[in-house]
Amino acid sequence: MIKDKFMEEDQLIRPGERVDDLQRNGYRIIQDPGRFCFGMDAVLLAGFAGDARGERLLDIGTGTGILPLLMEARTAIPHLWGLEIQKESAEMAERSIKLNGLEEKIEIITGDIREADRLFETASFDVITCNPPYMIGQHGLQNASEAKTIARHEVCCTFRDIAEMAAKLLRPGGHFYLVHRPFRLSEILVTLTDSRLEPKRMQLVYPFVDKEPNMVLIEAVRGGKSRMRVEKPLIVYLSPGVYAPEICDIYGY
Repeated sequence: MIKDKFMEEDQLIRPGERVDDLQRNGYRIIQDPGRFCFGMDAVLLAGFAGDARGERLLDIGTGTGILPLLMEARTAIPHLWGLEIQKESAEMAERSIKLNGLEEKIEIITGDIREADRLFETASFDVITCNPPYMIGQHGLQNASEAKTIARHEVCCTFRDIAEMAAKLLRPGGHFYLVHRPFRLSEILVTLTDSRLEPKRMQLVYPFVDKEPNMVLIEAVRGGKSRMRVEKPLIVYLSPGVYAPEICDIYGY
């Protein structure tokens, strides 16, 4: 049986790829350093959304499937989907799902976020997560890798596209969780409100206690009333290379 398991793993992993331990339930994920590997932002988003409840979860722009895997490990949500426009990334995500034996719980769909309402029924999800591209169009340095450019820049969709589609796919009272950059915070809050997604909770992430924040975590509710709680800052490092205890808890160390 052990030999058969290793043979199956060898068939799932391609040359140049690696397998990373997610520190949750023994789950692992296949990564290709030449394309796009998940970062701390995805892990922090899963921690921020760790109390999410419901029957159905969708991760918009799932990449290689990191958020569905982490959310399956952290929550009791029984059915999870990941939507990804890049076929190669979606195929890698599917292999990671198989690697963890989660084919009955997690499904990866290849498709365009802007056409997601053709792939899923409207008002059919209790929870939607998203780690969207942070940079607007041509702003910032673009990577020579198309996969990395699409992941980091609003090439295939804008944040407004994401917010409006999330509002369509969420049931009334459904929750939308996202991670983004603070320099776009005012735009993000306005866009969420315009899309009938009321911001209800926010947390700023600081690399060090004396540095400015470089990430913001937001929870919004479809059709929610106007009132937002700002949580205490999340500090990543106590000193260079030394994680704060809260970060260790989120990672599962």
